[in-house]
Amino acid sequence: MKFKRLTLAVTAGLFGLSASIYANQATSASPVISANTNVQSQAVRLDFQKFQLDNGLEVIFHLDSSDPVVAVTLAAHVGSSREKRGRTGFAHLFEHLLFLESENLGKGGLDKMSARIGGSGANGSTSRDVTNYMQTVPNDALEKMIWAEADKLGYFINTVTDPVLAKEKEVVKNEKRQRVDNRPYGHVFDVVSTNLYPASHPYSWLPIGSLEDLQAATLQDVKEFYARWYVPNNTTLVISGDFDPKQARQWVEKYFNDIPKGTEVPAQVKREVKLGKTKKLYHEDKFATVPQLTQVWPTPAKFHPDTYVLDILIKLLVDSKDAPLYNELVEKQKLTSDVALFDYRSELASELFLMVTAFDGVDLDTVHNAINQGFERFEKEQFTDADIDRIKAGLETEFYQNLSSVVGKGINLADYNLLADDPEMINKEIEFIRQVTKEDVWRVYNQYIKDKHYISASFVPQGQLPLAVEGAEKANITEEKVVMGQEASFDTSKQQSYAKTPSSFDRSVEPPYGKMPVVPVPDVVESQLSNGMRVSSIYTDEVPLVEFKIRIDGGMLFDARGKSGTANLLADMLNRGTASKKPAELEKAIKQLGSKIDIYATEQSITVNGSALARNFDATIALVSEMLLQPRWDEQEFALAKSAVQSQLQQRLSNPQAIAEQKMKEIIYPVGHPLSHSLTGDEQSVQNITLADIQAFHREKIAPQLANIHVAGAVQHEQIVKSLAKLQKSWPKSALAAPKVALPKMPQHSKVYFYDMPGAKQSTLYIAQPALLATNSDFYRAQVMNYILGGGSFASRLTQQLREGKGYTYGIGSGFDASQHASLFIINTSVRTNVTYEALALVKEIVEQYSSTFTPADLTTTQEYYLKSNARRFETLSAKIGVLTNMAMLDLPKDYVQQRAKQVQALTVPEVQKLAQQHIHPDKLVYVVVGDAQTQLAGLSKLGLGEVVKLN
Repeated sequence: MKFKRLTLAVTAGLFGLSASIYANQATSASPVISANTNVQSQAVRLDFQKFQLDNGLEVIFHLDSSDPVVAVTLAAHVGSSREKRGRTGFAHLFEHLLFLESENLGKGGLDKMSARIGGSGANGSTSRDVTNYMQTVPNDALEKMIWAEADKLGYFINTVTDPVLAKEKEVVKNEKRQRVDNRPYGHVFDVVSTNLYPASHPYSWLPIGSLEDLQAATLQDVKEFYARWYVPNNTTLVISGDFDPKQARQWVEKYFNDIPKGTEVPAQVKREVKLGKTKKLYHEDKFATVPQLTQVWPTPAKFHPDTYVLDILIKLLVDSKDAPLYNELVEKQKLTSDVALFDYRSELASELFLMVTAFDGVDLDTVHNAINQGFERFEKEQFTDADIDRIKAGLETEFYQNLSSVVGKGINLADYNLLADDPEMINKEIEFIRQVTKEDVWRVYNQYIKDKHYISASFVPQGQLPLAVEGAEKANITEEKVVMGQEASFDTSKQQSYAKTPSSFDRSVEPPYGKMPVVPVPDVVESQLSNGMRVSSIYTDEVPLVEFKIRIDGGMLFDARGKSGTANLLADMLNRGTASKKPAELEKAIKQLGSKIDIYATEQSITVNGSALARNFDATIALVSEMLLQPRWDEQEFALAKSAVQSQLQQRLSNPQAIAEQKMKEIIYPVGHPLSHSLTGDEQSVQNITLADIQAFHREKIAPQLANIHVAGAVQHEQIVKSLAKLQKSWPKSALAAPKVALPKMPQHSKVYFYDMPGAKQSTLYIAQPALLATNSDFYRAQVMNYILGGGSFASRLTQQLREGKGYTYGIGSGFDASQHASLFIINTSVRTNVTYEALALVKEIVEQYSSTFTPADLTTTQEYYLKSNARRFETLSAKIGVLTNMAMLDLPKDYVQQRAKQVQALTVPEVQKLAQQHIHPDKLVYVVVGDAQTQLAGLSKLGLGEVVKLN
């Protein structure tokens, strides 16, 4: 076997892949894309080795020794397209089931093991075509992961019993409610799928399936599905990262060879569709507050060469202020604040989605007409080769970003292998992007969009049907009725007995750890400039890319009373052109470099996030300097920015999570406190803000002595400082001090507040109390203390009892949302409506008992996770930026990760119990519930926390 480090020979003519085009390849029957003679061919290689076991399992190894971690991806070529009508949602159900238990891992399965070995948290995904299981772990746990993945594939199905199936059905149904039934526009994809595809097509239903089909599924159905599709010859295993390939192959053969080959799985046949007419549908959406129009055209399946052309076409249409669709709808007609256009690609067929969420009260016929006008402008105004080259430069940067983690490489290699039957596609696709020409773009536009039939879906707020597109017919949408007293009954706590699958060796013995990985300590270089800016950097040349962050302390904390939202609007305006560049010109200058620059406000900062090719870092920082110090202050752009915020505020009225968070702020913080407001402000405060207010904020509240600049990537510190020379000279130090805010008082006792959302399928539970600041010497240990309560995902009691034990929720967690200025301890989840009281009562009980029931076993699990997960601490550029940010915000030393490890090692059970008693106060928690008051409000009095306060 021969392995090489990833080698990337790059020039300005090299183009990359966006996340939306991971798996596309020409087929022999496809048209040939004409060559672009202006682009020189460049070498790009990601080396791997592939082999196959006798049972058909295909295995791919990719070596990356930059960090002591390894990612393991197990991907099955089964998604919703392999399901039968009437038994939909099975592929997604299996994504859940395979984490729960297997014969030799025992109850808790991979989730439980992940906590012990310092994994990233075992995760999965289900698409129409593939189900992925992936995790990144320290490389000393590789044999354990191979053992565990083999156990899932060959030694799992006997552990699925009727109670296990009944419970997981409830979890999946909660996920569907959260993603689809209980949110605005949640049914859009269902409306599109059922009307674009004939009933016989497997894409006519969504991967999450229907609640009726899930409820009807029997244990025998589940076992038959598993036996058919979860077999080695329908599965790919990818191992990517820092490991010994010879040893890894021996382990793969040992643990997977015993699993028998399944029935042959035939290749999927492309089933692209053509519409005979345009179909217009509407839905009165009880959760929507503003109208949304979606138009969808059928497009070719993955691997068709036209998909690469579509990536260029999409960006030409919407990905700049000058782009005709964006410009027409946003800048010119002011109907919306954004336009979304994307190609949803799958193995058998694909769809091009155009989604416009309009401003309040806008007639969707007006939006439809504006879309047509945008297409007319596209045809009339044309575009140039330079426009295409600019787009390809941006794709180059995205390509490198997609290679920044070992799990990203693993997922993509598996996808190419399963769907293209060729993992080498990871090295071929750039050529397809590189060859796209103007002629290809016009051909594809005419072939798939111009004058072609499409699906139109008008989603309008209830009672606002006149806003729907003229001629639209009512969409057929089945909405679940959640009935009190009809909860499923099951008990998964009992030990289940089952026959064990024969094996040639004893699989019940968990493999040992390998050699302990050496956790790298990155070389952090720091300096302070003459104007007070602090600069820190970590050099790495793994890819020719740089990421950076400039964090300016203050943000919303500096908003004037009655004008909350000022910092947010200022940050938006800093993105909208400079004194010498109109907004479109600034955008073009950034994209020509293949860079990204985004300025945004948080509650406690103004932040600049960016990335660039290393060779373009100087030029990118020059643009950042111009944006920060020489804003354009355009009245028209300011009006657009305010309109966008006002639309956001309108949409937040239908977002249960946003409502819960805002109401909690108003309860915890006193009137007038800056943190009692939303970052975006409210309707009245935004109305009050003038452009002069924005200019004054910029002049008085943006200061270099409050700025920290963090850089990670292939640029040395000396060059970084040199690149900042102009910013340093043009941005003088001022007398402005860091903001100071009063800490909120701890509530005297717990209280329950209820916000009514009539007809809600779920209740959002947001529980909080004031907590210790991130600068407190106890803060990190308090975070560690919370791991078993709610910070450890499937290792936590909240998840184990509310999701795994009761099936009340899809997810729940707890944690300290803290900075140097403010902090809350928060528990957050959404549960099905008819168990609102039961869920709250259980959360209350778990929190009350936590400190007294924390055990030595809990401490061991916590310590193993925190100590072993340090191997993953510095893997990506974003992770390195995170380390630098922590150091600056919290005044931490360069070796703080190692020092924190010593704190974790020294923890005792009594210390954890004391930390819980000091920093979590069950009798002072504030409970905010957003749900259906008619069915749930009265029952909450049983919590014993006094009369429930109605918030609306």
